[in-house]
Amino acid sequence: MASRCAHYESVVRVGPPLDGCADCLEIGGTWVHLRQCLACGRTGCCNQSPNRHATAHFRETGHPMIRSVAPDDPWLWCYEDDRLYLPDDAAQEGEPS
Repeated sequence: MASRCAHYESVVRVGPPLDGCADCLEIGGTWVHLRQCLACGRTGCCNQSPNRHATAHFRETGHPMIRSVAPDDPWLWCYEDDRLYLPDDAAQEGEPS
């Protein structure tokens, strides 16, 4: 099992996400799923959504890590390293592989 990337942090240090995509709410857009930036807490829409605001936020800011906002889908994603972290991934907790 590969070790975690340099951007990964085991503790989420942002507040709760919004109930909608911040950018879509401004423009009257729609979203499919929500993602939260783990650097600044901004809530954006996923890549299946028409405007892909979470990825746009990464491209604008360079903030590498997001999480799914859905409580039944607890994963993290690193844009920089193209790496998915699942709750049962031992490497993300620093356990030996």
